[in-house]
Amino acid sequence: MFNVELQKEGSDALFSVGNIYAGKVKKLMPGLNAAFVDIGYKKDAFLHYLDLGAQYKSIDRFHRQALADRKKQPSISKMKLEPDIDKDGSISDVLKVGQEVLVQVAKEPISTKGPRLTAELSLAGRYLILIPFYNKVSVSQKIKSKEERDRLKQLVQSIKPKNFGVIVRTVAEDKKVIDLDSELKTLVKRWEESLPKIQKNKLPSLVHEERGRVVGLLRDVFNPTFQAIHVNDKDTYHQIKDYISLIEPAKKDIVKLYEGELTIFDNFAVTKQIKALFGKTVTFRNGAYLIIEHTEALHVIDVNSGNRSKNPEAGQENNAFEVNSAAAEEITRQLRLRDMGGIIVIDFIDMSDGEHRNQLLSKVQELMAHDRAKHNILPLSKFGLMQITRQRVRPEMEISTTEDCPTCFGDGKMRPSILFTDTLRSKISYIVNKLKVKKFTLHVHPYVAAFINQGIISLGLKWKWRYGLGKFKIIPNQNLAYLEYHFYDENKEEIDMKEKYEMGL
Repeated sequence: MFNVELQKEGSDALFSVGNIYAGKVKKLMPGLNAAFVDIGYKKDAFLHYLDLGAQYKSIDRFHRQALADRKKQPSISKMKLEPDIDKDGSISDVLKVGQEVLVQVAKEPISTKGPRLTAELSLAGRYLILIPFYNKVSVSQKIKSKEERDRLKQLVQSIKPKNFGVIVRTVAEDKKVIDLDSELKTLVKRWEESLPKIQKNKLPSLVHEERGRVVGLLRDVFNPTFQAIHVNDKDTYHQIKDYISLIEPAKKDIVKLYEGELTIFDNFAVTKQIKALFGKTVTFRNGAYLIIEHTEALHVIDVNSGNRSKNPEAGQENNAFEVNSAAAEEITRQLRLRDMGGIIVIDFIDMSDGEHRNQLLSKVQELMAHDRAKHNILPLSKFGLMQITRQRVRPEMEISTTEDCPTCFGDGKMRPSILFTDTLRSKISYIVNKLKVKKFTLHVHPYVAAFINQGIISLGLKWKWRYGLGKFKIIPNQNLAYLEYHFYDENKEEIDMKEKYEMGL
């Protein structure tokens, strides 16, 4: 089974799932049995009573001790844990406005909502999840062997510190005690290193930052079947290589630094797939297609047979089942690609055969079994609708597949396209003769690059003879619109040539 996921995060992304903050209660909402907490986001974060966790009193006492004596770090292992809070209690019995609290981001800000918080703190590793102020050891239910589950539980119970709970993840199956002990010590050390931030920083403050999305993703999905990991950024390359060397030393050489001239996504044919798969309409087999619409409340997917050739001998029922089965494969793939969460309603082609309806439900359940997000699937309704709820912890992936005109900027008027190459030639002349740039690259749409390079004595070759063979290279870039272009120097910094002077100077 191949993973089909695309994750995108800006370098300035904040408030990631797993980050721990010291915040301040701004408002109590008894009607919702919840509180709003200031953790530094433009909107206060939401903390429900049920997300406080049974051991909230212990966390609160530890936090107060840390603030009371800022020169001495309290020890969880030496604490006596407080009694659990009442499951049916009220938020106003536990929290007060202005109170300082330790919280963790459970869901990133989505749409108009602020982050969703939990006070059940945890630190995730590859094999284990460490839970401070908790004494139990749990083992993933996905480990089927009872003997293995018992072995792991006893093993972790013997090595974990007092007052720390542990959840053993599925990938820990068959691992040796040295691997688990090493990671457990690392997680405890990460917790201890975050404590001084509670005592020294002003509120609100980031106490513990979850590892970057790249390492976090590898932690969750990496397995020995991986054959290559290609990276086009040196810092990220070293970060990933160090992490793979730590968790799977024999696999460290599969991490490769990409230094090709084409963009990394173009080189591995990813750009074209993104353009084809993230639009409103997605074609999946023999002319059949999906229409995917998004609203604030839910996602709607409509299945259409299109101009697909039907088999008259099979009949309408069998043809509908065939299209629906193929659509199920593409829909479950799209849910993971776009990381669609919340309520998803799918309008399949109507089928009257009860057996076909059951088979379709079973197929969707089978395909979704590999999805790491928690989900629930309801049978087809009498109207042919299937409802799916899927865990949403961060905003849905949105990638625009339309392109803004780079030459008219939306006003509908542009210079003659036949003179476009003259524009490029004059700007190359300006870069070489006026700016005195020694080496640079020109990125253009693949069709334009093909036109410039066509023939034995191509237009590109003529430019190189005129301005110096070693001066520049023409790079096709699938991310660019038809008449869009960008110049980059040898350090890959863009040379801003847009609208600096009129063509022909």
